[in-house]
Amino acid sequence: MTRRGTRSEHPFEAEYGYRRAVRVGPHIHVSGTTAREADLGGDALAQARSALSIIAPALAELGASLADVVHTRFYIVDMADLPLVTQAHREAFGEYRPASTLLQVVGLTPQEARVEIEVTAIVGDGA
Repeated sequence: MTRRGTRSEHPFEAEYGYRRAVRVGPHIHVSGTTAREADLGGDALAQARSALSIIAPALAELGASLADVVHTRFYIVDMADLPLVTQAHREAFGEYRPASTLLQVVGLTPQEARVEIEVTAIVGDGA
């Protein structure tokens, strides 16, 4: 199977040695994504929206959309942010509800990040 990837051009990507998203066959895996630097001062809702706004074009570059997402993983620093994070999830996915995992973590990179999101998508009907 062919393997394709996208890049975000964020310096950490080259330093750490990863891609924003990788597609192998119909499967797309999007790396953990935090808010853009300009949005890191915002609350968890703003940060989650920002991260999802980075994820959506990465999916599009590989021929998918948020509607193709089958699993989301949210990492949050403070469980008090749960209502804000779930609001961003509902806004992004609407009536289509992917499987989801939410984990509380001690900290994220960068330190100002309150939420990190990664997704898995499958393109096509699976038939």
